[in-house]
Amino acid sequence: MGPLPVELAMAFVELGRHAVPGPVVETVLAAALLADVPEQARRLLPGLCSGRTMATVGAPYALDGDVADVVLALRGPQVWLASGCRTGTRTSLDPARRLATPLPGGEPLTGAAPARALAWARLATAAQSLGVGLSLLTRTVAYVGQRVQFGVPIGAFQAVKHRLADTKIALEFARPLVFGAALTMAPADVAAAKVAAGEAAYAAARTALQLHGAIGYTAEYDLSLWLTKARALRTAWGTPAECRAVVLSGARPRR
Repeated sequence: MGPLPVELAMAFVELGRHAVPGPVVETVLAAALLADVPEQARRLLPGLCSGRTMATVGAPYALDGDVADVVLALRGPQVWLASGCRTGTRTSLDPARRLATPLPGGEPLTGAAPARALAWARLATAAQSLGVGLSLLTRTVAYVGQRVQFGVPIGAFQAVKHRLADTKIALEFARPLVFGAALTMAPADVAAAKVAAGEAAYAAARTALQLHGAIGYTAEYDLSLWLTKARALRTAWGTPAECRAVVLSGARPRR
C-alpha cells in the first residue's frame, strides 16, 4: 500500500479518533495477504491503493462483506479468495460494523502468509483503539466541565478527577507501545500494543459512560459511536487473552 508501519499507525489513530466506519483494518490485512501472491497483487492491489476497490477479510466473519468488492477468507493456515458473503449471520455490538460470512469454496491464494499479515491487522486495530480512547477522554473532559451539580461543575469533584487521570495514564502508557510495535513489527510487541490500547480504550469507554450519566446510555447521543467501537475493537483480530499468550510466548527469559 505504500505507508510504513509508523505512518500507518498515525493514520489509524486519527481514524479511531473520528470514529470512521468501514473495513479499514481489513483493507490493510487484505493488502498484506495479497502482496505475497504476485498474480493477485497485480490484479487487485491497484484498486485498493486508489480507493476504487473495497476489501474485507473473514475469520470467520467479514466486516462489511455485503458491500466489499474483494472478500478474503482465512481458514486455518490457508487464505481463499471468496466469491461473496452471506449476510445476516452475526450481529456486532457496534451497529456501524455489519458482519457477514464468506461463502464456501473460492480460489486459494497460495503463498499468502496469514501470520505476518495478522501483525499488520493487530497494529492497525491497536492504533485505532488508541484514537477511540483519546476521543472518549476528550469528550468526557469537556462534558464534566459543563455539567453542574451542587452549584459547581462535576469535573471539580475529586472522584471524577481520579477517574479521568487513570484513563489518561492508561492511554499514554499505551501510546509508546503502539508506536514501538510499529517500529519493530515483532508479533509479541504488536500483541502487547493491542492489549494495552484495547484495554485502555475500553476503560475510557466505561469512564465516559459513567461520567456522562443517563445521557451516555442513549443511542442518539454521539458518544455511543465511540463506546460501541471501543468494545468491538477490544476483541477484533485477537482477544486480550490471545494477545497475552503471544506476548508470553515471545518473552525472553532473564539471565
